[in-house]
Amino acid sequence: MHPEHAQLQADRIYLGWQYALLHPDPGPPPRRPSPVEHPAEPVDPEWVRRERLNEDLLNHPVRIFRTFMAVLGALILVLGVTGLLSWSFAAAGLVASGGVAAFCSYAVRQGDRAVRHRIMEREEAARRRREEREKELFRAQEEHAARYREWADRKERFDRQLTWYAVAVPDEIDRIDVAGGTLPGWSALITLLGATRLYSGGHLTVLDLSEGAVAKDLIELARRGGDDPLVWVLPVDLPRLDLGATLAPEAFADVLAHVVSVSEEHRTTRDLSFDNAILERVLEVLGESATINQVTAALRALAQVGDPREDLGSGLITAAQLDRLGTLFGRGVSDRVVIERAWALESQLRKLETLGSEAVRLPPARLRVVSMDRQAGVFGNRVLGTYVATALTHILRQSPASERPWYHTIIVAGADKLRGDVLDRLMDACETSRTGLVLTYRSLTPTVRERLGRGHAAVAFMRLGNAEDARVASEHVGTEHRLELAQLTETISAAGAGIDGGYVSTVGHAEEGDDDRDTGRTDLKEDITSSTEWGRRASKALGETERVLHRSREFLVEPHQLQQLPTTSVIVTDATAQGRRVRLADANPAILTFPKTTLGEFDEIRDAVLDHPQEQEKAEPREPSPFEDAPPNLGPPPARLDWRRRR
Repeated sequence: MHPEHAQLQADRIYLGWQYALLHPDPGPPPRRPSPVEHPAEPVDPEWVRRERLNEDLLNHPVRIFRTFMAVLGALILVLGVTGLLSWSFAAAGLVASGGVAAFCSYAVRQGDRAVRHRIMEREEAARRRREEREKELFRAQEEHAARYREWADRKERFDRQLTWYAVAVPDEIDRIDVAGGTLPGWSALITLLGATRLYSGGHLTVLDLSEGAVAKDLIELARRGGDDPLVWVLPVDLPRLDLGATLAPEAFADVLAHVVSVSEEHRTTRDLSFDNAILERVLEVLGESATINQVTAALRALAQVGDPREDLGSGLITAAQLDRLGTLFGRGVSDRVVIERAWALESQLRKLETLGSEAVRLPPARLRVVSMDRQAGVFGNRVLGTYVATALTHILRQSPASERPWYHTIIVAGADKLRGDVLDRLMDACETSRTGLVLTYRSLTPTVRERLGRGHAAVAFMRLGNAEDARVASEHVGTEHRLELAQLTETISAAGAGIDGGYVSTVGHAEEGDDDRDTGRTDLKEDITSSTEWGRRASKALGETERVLHRSREFLVEPHQLQQLPTTSVIVTDATAQGRRVRLADANPAILTFPKTTLGEFDEIRDAVLDHPQEQEKAEPREPSPFEDAPPNLGPPPARLDWRRRR
């Protein structure tokens, strides 16, 4: 949430973005209380009518009696006036009848007053209830205002909060194993991982054995960042590939022996050492500057294949070397064994005959990509891939350990096409030289399962189409983990970013120059948007899918779920001091361009918010460019690994 979380850190290996919400959705706003819900209740006219009617019914006999007494009093008065009744008796009768009539009038009046009093009480009670309800409504409105302000604060924090957090592993690990995945998924992961390494000042070598041009976006991104990547497309660029040209004869023989073993799955250490011995002796005869075509010419002479005079005429070997080759091994039973192995070696190494034959001086580059042409043969590509991997291994073994781990990173896409012993040697060489290594496997073969996560390595799982592979991955991660998958990931992955075309070789027209390009002020977000297919597609899809920005679903790590993962989803597992972490990430590099994405990890930002809750009021959703304030403190650059440099 803060600028320090937006800096690209060189000691972290970024593998994707985790969707998480620090503040839950507050839901709809609280409903405002309305007076309509509590209408005023006036005195019921019907009740008033009934009360008056009841009173009239009760007073009716009294009124009749009062009338009778009034008539009686009038009659007595008339009798008294006419003299028919003495005035003493008339006066007594008038007093008695008038008193009774007055008493009846008083009773009627009291009844009417009682009715009016009850009506007034009812009206007063209604008024008090109305006032009480008005007070309750006022209190409810005050409470609603307080709840609404609280909801508005939560809504503002929810709307402003970061939603995508970096998923990274420390550079203390030696290797990252990526199991499963599709070519578009690998493209996203390699683009993100490679871009963050390059933009933090590192160097990157990609060995693409997938034949799917998974590093194409990364190449365009590196060009946008001011670099000139070197791209070899084999076997077309094999003459210009100088990898292994500086190896000593012993190391060169070892490399060639491993190349030959690529087609023999059950080779033993004894067979490998026998091939290595033959090649070492042949290289001793040819000298330190021997090329592959010279080695194959010598092996043809040793295996007695073809006419050696053709190789003599072309200058591949000399007559003296031919004589020495004839006496290099003893006669007798061992001759047949040597001839058979020399023949096998020659048949395999012929695919490398043009290696380095047109080597040119190339400028230094921070990104180097060696790929296999999908139009070439499958077996030939395996031979070439094994050669590149083995030659890199020997170069790493001869290089001093880097001062900073992962300064130089090697990515092998489709590492399951390499033999297990080749992978083991490459892993060991990268570990001792502190070179970062990323291996991606399309399927979990027995060779891959034996090495998955071995040593101090992080393991990442992408979509696994094979049910058995999904079961193994589920057991490795643990089915008890519940992960949150953003709907945006599913939406954008469904749209997808395809891999169009293939690589274009650059070594044929590369110009020599100095590696002094200034990438310190380069904006990684802008470069991703403008130069990668992921950035262009995500920018278009983001506006169309804005309504699902905050939607997600949870799932358990079960085999059928791993078979249905979105293309760019990756489950990252790594060991920490607190135990093993399991996180679900989206490797789409375009997520870095979203306004609510941070390069900080979720756990550290959550702890920062919990420790300093007052700081979250100052949080802003906008993140500056990774190099907007200052380039990261990378320290002194270590010695650069360059296979063209003789040591």
